[in-house]
Amino acid sequence: MQRYGNQSRESGVVAYDIDPGRIVVQFRNGDRYLYTEDSAGAANIARMHELARAGRGLSTFISQHAHDRYERKITTHKKDP
Repeated sequence: MQRYGNQSRESGVVAYDIDPGRIVVQFRNGDRYLYTEDSAGAANIARMHELARAGRGLSTFISQHAHDRYERKITTHKKDP
């Protein structure tokens, strides 16, 4: 995952991973969501790619345009110490 630039210093996004037609976004609370062209629309994914690379506006865009349009939540399993 790439560290999100967080130019505003207020973003809920901390990291992202871009592949053609999709983006995985990790939020401050550790939750990761996969957004795809099928789930959120090609125009929204293209814009999310731009915002992720710019390090500004991704969290707001997701809240306003793609909030619940993710394909799936990615769960990570923590190993016991």
